Amino acid sequence: MVRVGLIGFGLAGQAFHAPMIRGVEGMELACVLERRTDNAKKRYPEVRIARSLDEMLSDKSINLCVVATPNDTHFSYTKACLEAGRDVVLDKPMTPTLKEAEELVRIAQQRGQLLTVYQDRRWDGAFLTVKKLIKEGALGEVAEYEVRFDRFRLDAKPGAWREVADFPAAGVLWDLGPHLLDGALVLFGEPESVYAAALRQRKSATVDDAFDVILQYPRLRATLRARIIAYKPGPHLLIHGSGGSFIKFGMDPQEEILRSDHYPDGLDWGKNWGLEAKEHWGTLTRVGEEPRKIETERGDYRLFYANVRDAIQKKAALDVPPEQFLRTQRALVLAHKSSREKRVVRWNEAAE
Repeated sequence: MVRVGLIGFGLAGQAFHAPMIRGVEGMELACVLERRTDNAKKRYPEVRIARSLDEMLSDKSINLCVVATPNDTHFSYTKACLEAGRDVVLDKPMTPTLKEAEELVRIAQQRGQLLTVYQDRRWDGAFLTVKKLIKEGALGEVAEYEVRFDRFRLDAKPGAWREVADFPAAGVLWDLGPHLLDGALVLFGEPESVYAAALRQRKSATVDDAFDVILQYPRLRATLRARIIAYKPGPHLLIHGSGGSFIKFGMDPQEEILRSDHYPDGLDWGKNWGLEAKEHWGTLTRVGEEPRKIETERGDYRLFYANVRDAIQKKAALDVPPEQFLRTQRALVLAHKSSREKRVVRWNEAAE
């Protein structure tokens, strides 16, 4: 049994980590570090609550720590857990700097501890569908890839640290950028260059609330976008290739459920979890053929934690290993550099 200590019980801890941990056979949510509130105790009365990291780490039976705290604490909490001999899952973005991310990898490797970053969007149904289409050659040679996260919220959330000026790694590029960048890098590898514009579109915004990032490859352009003011969202995914095009509207259904009061708990999530309604399936149009709907692959964020369990037990390699999450961290830092300096940056430039 992998006994897990969850550090932080805000949105990330409540919606995207605790249900996954409890939904994977062979894992147990043993402890939650919640400094002041009692939300974890109300939701999971049988789970131990710790008020400090030292208190959590005093339980020697906990062998995996999950860091789901504000971005400015990611480095310190992860370093302390690794040095205490614990494996670590770190929520994205990894750290505010590439140097800190590399230091954590060095510590983990030196001590023989597992370290990975929670890139759950690799298990979105739409991403799995696109990955399958590209692998099968259904689109020919891909020339253009565009993915966007569109939302509509006119005002900043009161007290939300992600929207506070001068807070380390605040803003939507830090928040949503890791998902979109990681997906493009998984599909296409390292680009030649990065161009980005982090924008403030709402009157109340004190940090970026929208972005455009372009990853340029020799014969491919990957365009990654996020908007907070998008009342009627555009296509979530759009791909053009020499053999045809694929277009899909609508986001993965898992997040909405996990944010609601109807979140799953325990091992039985039902036979329909992660399945998308037919009306949301994407459309593939191949050269010389009629357009046809492509069934969306089943998404399941639990598979991230199932892989972590297997990696801890030496049964599998990590699905999100250090070379991949450091690559995503580099892309994220380069995107901020590009936006700040208003220019195209090369992939091999200094990323600070």
